[in-house]
Amino acid sequence: MMSDISTIGADSGETVCRMPMGLDIVVTGRAPARLPGEGRPQQTAHRLTARVNGEYLFVGVRGSASGAFDAQRSREIRLEPGDICFYAADRPPLLDFPEHVRLKLFLVPREALGLEERDVEQVMAAPVGRSSRLGALLSPFLSELADTVSSSQPAVGEMLAWNAVNLLATLATEQLGKDATGIPDAQSPLLSRILRFIDLHLADGDLSPELIAGAHHISVRYLHKLFQDEGTTVGRWIQRRRLEECRRDLMRGVHGRQTIAAVAGRWGFLSATHFSRVFRAAYGMSPSEWRDTAGRGTRFRRR
Repeated sequence: MMSDISTIGADSGETVCRMPMGLDIVVTGRAPARLPGEGRPQQTAHRLTARVNGEYLFVGVRGSASGAFDAQRSREIRLEPGDICFYAADRPPLLDFPEHVRLKLFLVPREALGLEERDVEQVMAAPVGRSSRLGALLSPFLSELADTVSSSQPAVGEMLAWNAVNLLATLATEQLGKDATGIPDAQSPLLSRILRFIDLHLADGDLSPELIAGAHHISVRYLHKLFQDEGTTVGRWIQRRRLEECRRDLMRGVHGRQTIAAVAGRWGFLSATHFSRVFRAAYGMSPSEWRDTAGRGTRFRRR
């Protein structure tokens, strides 16, 4: 469990800050041949190119699927100073940068960004420029964070880590072309009403396709078709939303730090064992591990 911020000096003026929530920040004053990644470098399907000296921001997504190299999809992505670019940390791209540029990299677990494995390729497709409203907000924040976090007090650093990860998750959601719920923007009014109904009844243990369909005067078959058209199922959507609410409660330490079983029951999980199993499958760690690590930043903030 990370209790403070550790700063490690490296060669060539590189600094690595290890922060809570699995967030690492790497700052280097020279462009490496390849961005920092995990494990043995793999062949990459694209090259990042910049012709102008300046500062570039990268978000390495940890725990993403390796995927196979496809020469047909090999491409070059051009970056401008201040752009934010996602990449898969297990297969970092090649760089074609001027020697004297400043790189600031944020390595963060895929689960902390709320991304599924199939999402990573999509968020990598194009950089976020400062012409974007969110890019204009986030780029200077990330740059300043990389420069100042190593001198921050632990409590402040943990709050900054929490805010940075949440902002990056919002940026990833925008890159996917989704709204805050994760469903594409172009949804039918009926589906919008159904999603709101599900959110209002997440805590009901008897929430089911039959109940949802009856409340909206449609057949169960048509309900399943609505979700099938969006690439998911009713059951998976309900489970995903319940897991998200449980994760938030565990992170925030709400209701006097309830037991994990109590949090699970509050959001409609009837079996604590089942909840722990699906939580680990979704986020790569147990509920107790999530509460004891990712939740620390929020608890500092609430004091």
